[in-house]
Amino acid sequence: MIGITSYGAYIPFYRLSRDELARAWGRSILGGEKAVANFDEDSVTMAVAAALDSIDGFARDQIGGLFFATTTSPYQEKGCASIIAAAADLPRDTRIADFCNSLRSGTIALSSALDAVNAGSADNVIVTAADCRLGAAGGESEQLFGDGAAAVMLGNSEVIASIEGSFSIANEFMDRWRSGDDVSVRSWEARFVISEGYLATMQEAISGILKKHGLSAKDINKAVFYAPDPRSHTTLARSIGFEPRNQVQDPLHTTVGNAGAASALMMLVAALEESKAGDMILLANYSDGADAFLLQVTEQIDKLGKRRGVKGHLGMKMMLPRYELYLEFRELIETEPPNFPEPISPSPVVMWRERKKNLALYGAKCKQCGMVQYPPQRVCINCQAKDDFEDYRFSDKTGRLFTYGANYLLTRDPNPPEFYSYVDMDGGGRMVLLMTDRDPTEVKIGMPVEMTFRRIYKSAGINNYYWKCKPVR
Repeated sequence: MIGITSYGAYIPFYRLSRDELARAWGRSILGGEKAVANFDEDSVTMAVAAALDSIDGFARDQIGGLFFATTTSPYQEKGCASIIAAAADLPRDTRIADFCNSLRSGTIALSSALDAVNAGSADNVIVTAADCRLGAAGGESEQLFGDGAAAVMLGNSEVIASIEGSFSIANEFMDRWRSGDDVSVRSWEARFVISEGYLATMQEAISGILKKHGLSAKDINKAVFYAPDPRSHTTLARSIGFEPRNQVQDPLHTTVGNAGAASALMMLVAALEESKAGDMILLANYSDGADAFLLQVTEQIDKLGKRRGVKGHLGMKMMLPRYELYLEFRELIETEPPNFPEPISPSPVVMWRERKKNLALYGAKCKQCGMVQYPPQRVCINCQAKDDFEDYRFSDKTGRLFTYGANYLLTRDPNPPEFYSYVDMDGGGRMVLLMTDRDPTEVKIGMPVEMTFRRIYKSAGINNYYWKCKPVR
């Protein structure tokens, strides 16, 4: 039996009310709010968070592959699955691949992972999808688009949802696009795009897989399918014969927004969080064609450990106070830079040499006295033993804030203060870290914190990633 063995998700801490968008532009609103990636987040950092959520409780050496899906890769020529695998501390022989340029890339990657497991070339493959798309300022897409990530692990043992079948069609159709010169997504006339593109193609794919397996709409316990907006989502559900209130998974449009390549998998994670053994789930995704899958939930789902998933992240949020701050996060407006030198361009040689320390966040533990320290040293600061250490990973550890400094002036954080934090790690070791996703009024000495993978800065076209701490919620 091949299917999903685990899942995870990530939704940024910040949300932007669509009322605030209406205030900024004086236009009608769609209602609700959208998830907004922090200024130090992108599709890679969100994918890392979702992947780590999915592998909680699994040994790293059990993972045979990691596939990354996005339409907003930080690089146009460089793979990012390798960064995610390194941050997640996966084995060196992990098979990696990037699936880009299509809103359907998440389910395309899912099909490829299914084939890899079925062929025996990888025992467990993580498919992680993340997107951070931009809609043109003042337009409907700006209201619709939200940021987020999801991850599902595929394997052939301890399966929580078996994949019973799949069905795909290809359809060349210009509905939404973004060239290398575009900052925001472009779209053709809405009625044509929805009726001749989205609805026609998805109806064909969903009807096709139901017919292939001799099923009807009433046999599906939960229908999970991508839609560009709430109206087209409801229209498609009714045209197939699904009951929107009881059978159809919430598309998260009013709480997260349209998360692009991550949307379908985020909805699938949300559905699995509420599923029970025996449930039949239909998953469908759209872009230049469509993919459809049938999944059968097994009794193993009750044995899977708790994850934050979609449900956990929806309950953790802080509202952005103003639209202008969102524009600063996305670097869509130019503001006065801080009065200190630009950061030094990262050295590829140093990045390679220190990748284990910086990306996987490894320190060292003295074999003589057990002292844990970061960064790794040659001489133990406690017993002075020399070159007698073992690797010690900090990325999955929590800690407590020992002390901190709040910087309101010379900071690159568009939402000051910037917190410089001294953290006593649970299990030993003290680290100096920037704190992110924090409410300044809640920061206090002794508060519990956890690690989160973030982008520190970008220079010479290179994204410099490292770890920060954030409050445990």
